Amino acid sequence: MHPKKLNPRRDFLKVAAGAGLTAAGAAATAQSFPFSMNQRYPDPAVLILDPSFAKYRIYSSTVEQVATGFRWTEGPTYFPKGGYLLFSDIPNNRIMKFDEATGKTSVFREKANYANGNTRDRQGRLITCEHSVTRRVTRTEVDGKITVLADRFEGKRLNAPNDIVVKSDDTIWFTDPVFGINGEWEGARATREQANTNVFRIGTDGQLTAVITDLVNPNGLAFSPDEKKLYVVEWKGTPNRSIWRYDVNADGSVSNKTKLIDAADQGALDGFKVDRDGNLWCGWGSNGALQAEATEVGGRKVFQLKGKSEDLDGVMIFNPEGKAIGFIKLPERCANLTFGGPKNNRLYMTSCHSVYALYVESHGAV
Repeated sequence: MHPKKLNPRRDFLKVAAGAGLTAAGAAATAQSFPFSMNQRYPDPAVLILDPSFAKYRIYSSTVEQVATGFRWTEGPTYFPKGGYLLFSDIPNNRIMKFDEATGKTSVFREKANYANGNTRDRQGRLITCEHSVTRRVTRTEVDGKITVLADRFEGKRLNAPNDIVVKSDDTIWFTDPVFGINGEWEGARATREQANTNVFRIGTDGQLTAVITDLVNPNGLAFSPDEKKLYVVEWKGTPNRSIWRYDVNADGSVSNKTKLIDAADQGALDGFKVDRDGNLWCGWGSNGALQAEATEVGGRKVFQLKGKSEDLDGVMIFNPEGKAIGFIKLPERCANLTFGGPKNNRLYMTSCHSVYALYVESHGAV
């Protein structure tokens, strides 16, 4: 496959006015939502579920909405050298760019093959999970060319690369569920070719290896700060969404599968990140599960959600033992998040239609 040359003018200079895409500019693509920061400190949206979380809350910091006007945001990754955040707007088939210095959001890449997860490699290059159509993992070179890192396993096309992380040894790990090909919302419907929904590892020699083959639609993934543990979200099949913990072996394999977190309260575990203390900061919201019996609402029998979205939407923080210690309440479900900012202590949270940010007394694990 030949690398594709990007058009820098097209991909980097499409800037929308305002702190986010304005309502007028976004009218044809998605809904923009007004948001008011909490007036009082400490922000009542930051909940302490265990005293151990108190040290991570900054008393005089509050949740901010930094961009809005999208359909489904995912895959945030921060670039320190440029001071900007890239994130995916999957149904609109584009990658967006939020510039911290100007507070403005622009289109970084259109026709992004329904990009989902993004990350930064050790050389500062963008690594992307193209979730549908091309169904591949790519790297954006410094000169703008696209290098394909993986698109097939054992001669068959990948399912729909979802989330991705780069280890300190330059190996690249990603999940491959079927979300991008089982409908038209996050891509184009297609027949799966892989028998399993795997977690893959791309070696420094380019070799693609299936390191985990028994999870049903693996989603978010991250390493512990010392990289001796790998955490992976299983979207379905346990029966609740769960995070599994594995020991990472010297040869790149994993072992000792252990369930660390079970989202038994209707929580929709999705993307997550680990901080320097080993805590897991997890995107959270309703998983859409319905009550067993219908109830009457406005004269109709309606099957309602088991949990209220307004009580579940946000970020749940777990300690390394899997105990919930904190919760950041958001007005929209949070699909993914990352640490950024000049000091690596600004938590960016990609949610349904908006991106939110909160300064915390914590730093992302490097």
